[in-house]
Amino acid sequence: MFTDFYRKLTDPFKRSIRNKLILTMTLLAVLPVIAMTAMAAENARSSMEEEIMQTNRANMNWASVYLGEQFARMNNIIYSIQISDELHQYLALNMEAPAASRFDEQKAVFNMLNSVYYSAGNYVFGVELYLKELDTLFTFNSMESRIRTVNDVPAGYHELFDQHKDFTIINDSNDSEKFHMTRSMNRFEDQAQIGAISLEIKWAEFDQTLELLDSRGEYSAYIADGTGHPVYQPNKEIQPSAEALEKLAQTNNNSGFIRTAKEYVFYHSIDPSGLRLIKVVPDHVINESALATMKYGLVVGGLATLISIGLAAFLAWQTSKPIVRLANSMKGIQLIKDKELVRSGRVDEIGLLEKNLHGMASRIREHIRENYHMNLEKRTAELKALQSQIHPHFLQNTLQMIGGMVYSQKPADSYRVIRALSEMFRYIVRAPDGLVPLQAELDQLEHYMLIQKQRFASRLEYTLDVDEGLGNCYIPKLSLQPIVENAFVHGLEKKQGEWRLEIEVTREDEQVIICIRDNGVGMDAGTLAEIQSRLSRLSRQGDRVWNSGTSIGLINAASRIVMHFGPAYGMKMESGEGQGTRVTVVIPCDTGGETG
Repeated sequence: MFTDFYRKLTDPFKRSIRNKLILTMTLLAVLPVIAMTAMAAENARSSMEEEIMQTNRANMNWASVYLGEQFARMNNIIYSIQISDELHQYLALNMEAPAASRFDEQKAVFNMLNSVYYSAGNYVFGVELYLKELDTLFTFNSMESRIRTVNDVPAGYHELFDQHKDFTIINDSNDSEKFHMTRSMNRFEDQAQIGAISLEIKWAEFDQTLELLDSRGEYSAYIADGTGHPVYQPNKEIQPSAEALEKLAQTNNNSGFIRTAKEYVFYHSIDPSGLRLIKVVPDHVINESALATMKYGLVVGGLATLISIGLAAFLAWQTSKPIVRLANSMKGIQLIKDKELVRSGRVDEIGLLEKNLHGMASRIREHIRENYHMNLEKRTAELKALQSQIHPHFLQNTLQMIGGMVYSQKPADSYRVIRALSEMFRYIVRAPDGLVPLQAELDQLEHYMLIQKQRFASRLEYTLDVDEGLGNCYIPKLSLQPIVENAFVHGLEKKQGEWRLEIEVTREDEQVIICIRDNGVGMDAGTLAEIQSRLSRLSRQGDRVWNSGTSIGLINAASRIVMHFGPAYGMKMESGEGQGTRVTVVIPCDTGGETG
């Protein structure tokens, strides 16, 4: 029975390519939509969770820093009292001091507390100064201001003295909206506790920061003690779970994140208070936000599925017959290899398409072949140029020089050389490969000469003189550096004594004359004649052959000038043995050159 049912189900697809195509296109259209809908739903939840985690981590960081600054400001108030001259003078009095002196010093301390209170800000309700050895308690707030003698440690100071703490923050027993921030005063010699300074502060000072963390009203941000239990919590509707409190008590990190079954808990320490900033995000917040996104995704996915089924069936029905016919015609067509194809000889639309397809395939093969060879030749030439633009010996010498400068010279000198080498590479790699402004080429030359002057500072003299307004003229990229490299390699480096290299850029009518002179060893008449012959041949015959060697070379630079500007421009060379060499480059004063 099962076999018969399977046969009835599969026979329509076995017998008809149209049915197969309909089924295949439907599955191909529907399955990705279903998979993408499911992935989108999960990604929506993951993205929402990641967004909330990243946002809250960042918000907790700045909020804790801001709260820390507020506590530090309160600490500074206490320190200002502790280091005040009035307090030190009062403590310096002994018990046998005249009553008048003690009264004057007490009054000075009282006036100092009065000044601190009124300058502290609206968030400070009161200031207290307790001197344990003198059994004296100074109190100054909006309700009272007095000095009284106490026989025992006042309420609120027991934890500080009994447990020998330096600092405590305790909620006011009578008003939960206030807390007391108390710091111990210790004797310098033996660090014994001789008193304490306490500020009475409103928790409302921190409400604005906590409200920013709880902007949606679905979270709860509060200030907690070291174990994570709330010390001040404006929004009490959302409380941390027992599991969260247990994990918070076990954490020692300054900041972090805790995931429980019901919530996400973010925490960050508040320096220098010893308190923690806690934010609780219920799990349902993320789930509800993700669920809303998933609902839209499911609706869109369902509609997309129905539309995909309809379109797949329609397209399969309409295209199955032409596809079969065209597939038979396209068998054997290959765009890379030539192969004799036998056409069906049809005269209808499919036959016409088959004929045109064969012709198009032949033309495409020819175009691919021509384009391949052109690109191969172009890339080969570019590769040769790029590989030869930086002389390997120059690069090696520069890197060795930088290595020596790191240990022997100032970092600024090493940085200057590294920066120059970096700018040279940047110019080579990033600048356009056609025409560039003359100023850019001169800047590249300046970087090269900075490195050379660092290498040969004691013997190299270099000057550059450029007429005003010529920097905007255009010149083929890397035309001047090969000439200067030639001057060093073939002229200066073989000469004893002082080296001189002069570059002068002037204008004559509509031409720019670039003259590069050195006082090197020069060259003999035969070598000079050979180079002059090649330079002359460039103008007459348009020689474009790349020069062999490890640099682009003079001939290459000259050929590119002639190629861009014509035979009226180019390069000339004058030299003599022991008389140095002079290379003159002539380009048009054209400020509208191409940059690519």
